[in-house]
Amino acid sequence: MTNRPVTPTLDRVHLPADMKALSDRELKLLADELRAETISAVSVTGGHLGAGLGVVELTVALHAVFDAPRDKLIWDVGHQCYPHKILTGRRDRIRTLRSEGGLSGFTKRSESPFDPFGAAHSSTSISAALGFAMAAELGGDPGDAIAVIGDGSMSAGMAFEAMNNAGHLKKRLFVILNDNDMSIAPPVGALSTYLSRLYAGAPFQEIKQAAKGMVSLLPEPFQEGARRAKELLKGITVGGTLFEELGFSYIGPIDGHDLDQLLPVLRTVKARATGPTLIHVITKKGKGYAPAEQAADKGHARAKFDVLTGEQKKAASNAPSYTKVFAQALLRAAEDDSKIVAVTAAMPDGTGLDLMAGRFPKRVFDVGIAEQHAVTFAAGLAAGGMKPFCAIYSTFLQRGYDQVVHDVAIQRLPVRFAIDRAGLVGADGATHAGAFDVAFMANLPGMVVMAAADEAELVHMVATAAAHNDGPIAFRYPRGDGVGVEMPAKGVPLEIGKGRVIRQGARVAILSFGTHLAEVLQAAELLALRGLPPTVADARFAKPLDRDLILDLAHTHEALITIEEGAIGGFASHVAHLLAEEGVFDTGLKFRSMVLPDTFIDHASPEAMYRTAGMDAAQIEAKVLETLGVAVVGRRA
Repeated sequence: MTNRPVTPTLDRVHLPADMKALSDRELKLLADELRAETISAVSVTGGHLGAGLGVVELTVALHAVFDAPRDKLIWDVGHQCYPHKILTGRRDRIRTLRSEGGLSGFTKRSESPFDPFGAAHSSTSISAALGFAMAAELGGDPGDAIAVIGDGSMSAGMAFEAMNNAGHLKKRLFVILNDNDMSIAPPVGALSTYLSRLYAGAPFQEIKQAAKGMVSLLPEPFQEGARRAKELLKGITVGGTLFEELGFSYIGPIDGHDLDQLLPVLRTVKARATGPTLIHVITKKGKGYAPAEQAADKGHARAKFDVLTGEQKKAASNAPSYTKVFAQALLRAAEDDSKIVAVTAAMPDGTGLDLMAGRFPKRVFDVGIAEQHAVTFAAGLAAGGMKPFCAIYSTFLQRGYDQVVHDVAIQRLPVRFAIDRAGLVGADGATHAGAFDVAFMANLPGMVVMAAADEAELVHMVATAAAHNDGPIAFRYPRGDGVGVEMPAKGVPLEIGKGRVIRQGARVAILSFGTHLAEVLQAAELLALRGLPPTVADARFAKPLDRDLILDLAHTHEALITIEEGAIGGFASHVAHLLAEEGVFDTGLKFRSMVLPDTFIDHASPEAMYRTAGMDAAQIEAKVLETLGVAVVGRRA
């Protein structure tokens, strides 16, 4: 008798509907294979690993019980969505994650009907799920709405705004609280402590488990009375739960890696729930892969890696990253000035503030995923006489913009905004692009806005911000490594609102704002070979503008072209306004601007994204030639 090869369970699942035919034992096998497939895929592509590994069993259980895409499964942030993508018809493309033309690293509506709501920022899932639930109630798309949100994301006020509204509306809605005691950094604050205390008390757990078992053994007429007694007992033991006070039926906590617990609970709530229900599951980020479990960040974000050892394959660079340069410059400034403090919103490692925290732990504040609070907290520190640096990614600072306006700018408080991940960021795509901060910061009265052209300039801008006490100041810098310039021993404060000329040329002046200066200088070399050497200047400041420099360039050149790593409405708009008000356009100046196009650019390498945006060296050269009306025969490829 020949032994037939056993087909792996995962090979039998092409869409979630295929899971309906699997037994619970087969679903456990599926989870094991799904975890191995996730590890294998991310080792090839890089990306967010730990979060996905932590929800493998939960992903299997949700798709086995609910009926996506009719039922709307919404993953908060989306870091954990890789196993979901594998089970929803995208396994054949999973090794294209975060690469040009490949799958997004987050959920994305245009990618699959199984991604009903796109997410890459935290704490939006409950609001979206409640919207789906009400749409179904009002005759829109049918089906249940399920939000999966981590305990770190629950620290954001938006999550509680949504829960408060859901409790008021009392409509059927499921919230899965994925409690892994870990967001990107360890979660901070009273909520995290509350959740830990909720499931740490052994006596209560024993009573609850016993009560659960006893209820199921009673005849049906007696079960309702027993359930009421259990609720009373729970109220006496822990004083009720925060979630129940918000109007949710609370179930849990349960083991998020145990399908024998997950499946019955999900099947029960799907069959019986009538109003908003919160299911509290305990998971372990990085579960099932030792290198991730043992890492400080539990394998949150990984470059390509060796599966056997977990060793990451990072490209070597001769230049430090901009984030590291900022972190070291800030630490040096903090050593010289005891009033310098730093604030971040759940990103101490990502912003480099872990370096200062190691040296001055009482002067670095991680407020959790709460950018609004971070900005106003920094404003309070400034009003109290401290010198706060508020280090937030450009894309996340958008979430605190009202506080920048109302709590900082109007009061002219000297908060220093360190805006990391400025410009296009590569594999994280449009959701994380730092495209808008120049426009939304530079339009505020009294705000100083700088952009570093290279890593040495960033050191000087940190010193400039530290020395600036006359209102708010912001400086931006990109993700990735610097260009390898010689570094100063110590930063020197720059004169506010003054740029610099890098090289002198004729006919055309190129005025760069930010790190695209390197591309501009490459373009200048190409133009010089054509006998058209341009003047190149580094603006340094978008606000206040260097009026003297800009007007001199405009009056002494036939054409002026600005370059910036931001959207329309930023630096170029301020320059154009100055030129118009000064009547320079009446003299026949040819003015052009190169900004990010009016579209969201999909994920690719930063180089490819800027090429798509029309902003690499060859495209800058072409823009100059076109502006001057020079024939482009023989243009280099």
